[in-house]
Amino acid sequence: MASVFGHAVAAIAIGSSFPKIKQSGKFWLICIICALLPDLDVIGFNFGISYSSFWGHRGFSHSIFFAVFNGLLVATIFYYSLFKSDKKKFLLLSFCFFLCTISHSLLDALTTGGRGVALLSPFDNTRYFFPWKVIKVSPIGISKFFSEWGLKVLISELKWIGVPSLVYILGMKILKK
Repeated sequence: MASVFGHAVAAIAIGSSFPKIKQSGKFWLICIICALLPDLDVIGFNFGISYSSFWGHRGFSHSIFFAVFNGLLVATIFYYSLFKSDKKKFLLLSFCFFLCTISHSLLDALTTGGRGVALLSPFDNTRYFFPWKVIKVSPIGISKFFSEWGLKVLISELKWIGVPSLVYILGMKILKK
């Protein structure tokens, strides 16, 4: 998996694409949480859920189906008033939260480790990687992250997530003017 830092940076880049009308602190926090949410599946290891299980790490919570569901659910929970008053803005926020959620899975599919990502779950539990695996896989656990391995992950993410995200954010600022 990419680290929490890489996923958060991607969420900020995605959020920068959307109208400023809803870009509050709440909006940014929700974008970041949506990008981190799929990795809650790692708690399954504590309950004996195997990596390759439907509920295992990089399983259902990393699927396109989950991302769509999560985007709509989060928008409904936090922006329900827009659902009633401005469906277009509500759907735009849902789409933003979907993109933040699915960005997690897409970044994980670019990592150098793990068993792939179940992008098509619940219809197909096959785990996929992209052919271009350039992001160093992050260790699971804080203690392992603060090591030489963690430093290599951060350098990799700076190159493959940070710089492209910065270029994207700057490009969006220029386009919005």
